[in-house]
Amino acid sequence: MTRLALALAALALVAGCAGGDDDAAEGETTTAPGETAELRVYFLHEGKVWPVLREVDTTGGEARAALTALLDGPTGQEEADLDLTTAIPEASEDADVSVEDGVAAVELDVELEDAGLAQVVYTLSQFPEVERVEVQERFLTRGDFEEQTPAILVESPLAFEDVASPLRVTGTANTFEANFEYELTDTDGKIVDQSFVTATSGTGTRGTFDFTTAAYTVPFDGVGALIVFERSAEDGSRMNLVEIPLRMTR
Repeated sequence: MTRLALALAALALVAGCAGGDDDAAEGETTTAPGETAELRVYFLHEGKVWPVLREVDTTGGEARAALTALLDGPTGQEEADLDLTTAIPEASEDADVSVEDGVAAVELDVELEDAGLAQVVYTLSQFPEVERVEVQERFLTRGDFEEQTPAILVESPLAFEDVASPLRVTGTANTFEANFEYELTDTDGKIVDQSFVTATSGTGTRGTFDFTTAAYTVPFDGVGALIVFERSAEDGSRMNLVEIPLRMTR
């Protein structure tokens, strides 16, 4: 008998033993587990939006789940290891969001400055059905928050995400002549790949990028890093550097 057949037989036996206790079970209710999804939530690093991964219950909708996770704030590890902060005051029970005709309408009982608004807009505009966000009587898009967006914004992979070789990297950038560089370090801190990247646009206009690293191996399971940066045209020094820790396995 296969393992699957044995497991099914065991389940049937358990169900048969419980079948005679209908009276005891009468009136009892069970709650089905909610649907879950992995979503991005945008906090701040040095005043610029920074996405992190959250697994959330989407029973009430993905947009509402993402907003709730945003209002919960960064975790202790994210504060300590990534120096993440939030410009959104303590979460409110009255916060809500609805999506209709491409607009995510947000209700909050707190007033947000631009950094906090950027967090809300970036978090909700990750969904294809959201074209604009209505909040504080304003209709906003990501384009309204260039000052709150890092020169190189990596949206995949995210910090502490499990990754495999080769690594695909996507995001947006607004760099000189659309160019920047990356380095990928393994769990021993050794550089296993490095190269130049050219986004679809730059020099004042934000473009997108999508590249895949060379295949790599790691000496042991642990944390490596993706490092992206611009070179200064003046002296060649690194600028607008972002380092994203990643969980790598052999």
